[in-house]
Amino acid sequence: MMSLPFSLKYSAGPLFVALCSVVAFFFEPMSGNYLAYDRYAIQGLETWRIVSGNIVHTNGYHLLLNLAGLALLWALHGEHYRIGLYLKVFVWCCLGTSVGLYFFSPDLIWYAGLSGALHGIFAWGACVDIKEKMKSGWLLLVGLAIKVGYEQIDGSSEQVANLIDAKVAVDAHLFGALTGIVIFLLMYITAKRK
Repeated sequence: MMSLPFSLKYSAGPLFVALCSVVAFFFEPMSGNYLAYDRYAIQGLETWRIVSGNIVHTNGYHLLLNLAGLALLWALHGEHYRIGLYLKVFVWCCLGTSVGLYFFSPDLIWYAGLSGALHGIFAWGACVDIKEKMKSGWLLLVGLAIKVGYEQIDGSSEQVANLIDAKVAVDAHLFGALTGIVIFLLMYITAKRK
């Protein structure tokens, strides 16, 4: 059986997510209308939006910011990103972000973008670094906690909101980060039992 080269083996997951986001962007506004997280549409059983809302974006700046975040996370934790594992973690981070928004942020009606899931992948990667005895994992996790905590207290950057033409959904960042930690803990406990 032929194996993928190292670089492709660990970058295929983020590249697939980036490709899905770029394709969705080129089909705007139709993709946003049918794929974005929309509380009322989800209540009407358009449940795919719980995952698909994470790959659509409000404008080109929003997409570029999220793709830069995707690339930065790959640079930080790419050695953990085997394609199957990465895509599972990504989908679970999408689910955790959207379910968190649905149940705990009832005032948020519409959401789009990778940022919630990216916060989850960041938290998961930092936890894997800690498990691998990399001290930088603790710094990353503490930095993420400070950022998310600050956003919960002080809100989002007005400049970023103007750039992406939407209010930054700071609750998505919180639920994404919490989901990433929970996913890591579940994987760690499952591996220990085996």
